[in-house]
Amino acid sequence: MKFSKIHSLKQIADLIQCEFVGDPEFPVLGMNEIHVVESGDIVFVDHPKYYDKALQSAATIILINKHVDCPEGKALLISDDPFRDFNVLTHHFRPFQATNTSISLSATIGEGTFIQPNCFVGNHVTIGKNCVIHSNVSIYDNTVIGDNVIIHAGTVLGADAFYYKKRETGFDQLLSGGRVVIQDNVAIGALCTIDKGVTGDTTIGEGTKIDNQVHVGHDTVIGKKCLIASQTGIAGCVIIEDEVTLWGQVGTTSGITIGAKAVILGQTGVTKSVAGGKSYFGTPIEESREKLKQLANIKKIPELLKKNK
Repeated sequence: MKFSKIHSLKQIADLIQCEFVGDPEFPVLGMNEIHVVESGDIVFVDHPKYYDKALQSAATIILINKHVDCPEGKALLISDDPFRDFNVLTHHFRPFQATNTSISLSATIGEGTFIQPNCFVGNHVTIGKNCVIHSNVSIYDNTVIGDNVIIHAGTVLGADAFYYKKRETGFDQLLSGGRVVIQDNVAIGALCTIDKGVTGDTTIGEGTKIDNQVHVGHDTVIGKKCLIASQTGIAGCVIIEDEVTLWGQVGTTSGITIGAKAVILGQTGVTKSVAGGKSYFGTPIEESREKLKQLANIKKIPELLKKNK
């Protein structure tokens, strides 16, 4: 998430009422999660295991819960609870805005686009030309939709990320201030759910086709010309490269990459990153030929046991 204007380190520290290390005028351009940070961004870290990763990342402002040596060219925000204060910043820079109309007056809708009855289009949504949005679709704030996109009934774009911190009192949600970006010529089936990024974008690439009842988690990036079949569940922060096929009831873990032109057969659990250009099957995932050989051999076990008696 980039801010609408440059803020100083001191302004951000005052906003969350914390100490800072660095030039008070150090420029702050935005805030992001560790996997998408850029120079000028704030990143938060609240566990020693991840201190080095955050300090050595592209982020130049580190929101951290301990005094540490500040790397050259960076600044620190010292907080007793970085998770809480990252939420404070998200709430300040991307607050929830209610709207009293089905289609927000701040939404932009392109020529030739049809929006069927009972749809909701939120604040600052952009929809391109020649799209068809079928009934009962909900498009949350700041979503970007390209040209020639079809979205079928009951789909929800832009719900919150499933991202929680466990505390003694229960689970504390990390607020979502990101977006959903749907590129040109995408088709999305009925009853799909695509969550917005925590601070960045959940992206569906040009020409990708998604079947009914598919879930896409926060900050996931799906490439161009992918095919995703019904009841697939894609976790957060997944990268799916171009021309990948996911057949029905595939499930993935978070933070993995599926290489270009890979084919994932139905009911596979994608438990790790896999290279492109191959076919995969099973849980845990393996190349489909190897997995099918294993299954064939398992069927032979009763016969082998009889022979050995």
